[in-house]
Amino acid sequence: MVEGFTPETFDFLWGIRMNNNRDWFLCHKQQYQCALYEPMKRLGQALFAPYAQEPGMILKVSRIYRDARLHHPQPYKEGIWLTIRHAGEDWTTAPCLFFDICPEGASYGFGVWRLATATMERFRREIAAKPEEFLALIAQTEFDTGCPVTADCYKRPKPCEDPRLLPFYAWRGNISCVREVSPGPELFEPGLEQRVAQMFSQLMPLYAFFQRYCGE
Repeated sequence: MVEGFTPETFDFLWGIRMNNNRDWFLCHKQQYQCALYEPMKRLGQALFAPYAQEPGMILKVSRIYRDARLHHPQPYKEGIWLTIRHAGEDWTTAPCLFFDICPEGASYGFGVWRLATATMERFRREIAAKPEEFLALIAQTEFDTGCPVTADCYKRPKPCEDPRLLPFYAWRGNISCVREVSPGPELFEPGLEQRVAQMFSQLMPLYAFFQRYCGE
C-alpha cells in the first residue's frame, strides 16, 4: 500500500501559494519532501508498474521548482503532477495518463492538450470511416469511468455528414476525461492508488486510440 497524502500536504500547498518565495520554501523544504514530493513519487511508481514493460512508456514526476530560464516571477509551482505516457520530445502534444495535485485538491485521468492540425485531420478521417467503433469507445469510456470525455472546440465546427459525429468534429484540443477530488478522506485514506489505477486501466483504450495519431 502506498503511504499517501495527508492534511499536511495541503498545508504546504496553500503555504506555497501564499508565500511563493525562497525564504519560506527553504523553511518548509522538509515538509515539501515528506508530505508532497515523496508521496507523489511512490504513487507514480505504483501506478507505473503495470506499464513498465510496454516499449516506450515512461513515468514523469514533476518537481515544484520552476525553470529559471523562463523568467517566471514566482520561483515555485503551486502543485505537482505525474504522467504516464510514451516518450517523446513534446509532452504537450502526446496523450497521457496523469495525476495532478494543487491547493484545491487533486485530479486524475486522461489528457492530450495540443494537437497538430494534421493530427486532427487524421482523427476526423478515422472516425468518419469507423463511426460505430469510435462512438462505442466514447460511450464505454464514459460508462466505465463515470466521467465525460470533453474537449475545447472550434467556434465553427468542421463540415460533417454524420450528425452523430458533429460534436467530435468540433474538437480542437484539450481532450480529456478527468475525475476531480477535493481534499479529504478520498485522498487521505487507503485505496487512492487502487482507485487511480482502475481509472487508468479504464482509460487505456482511449489512450491507445489517440496514441495512434500522435505517434505518427
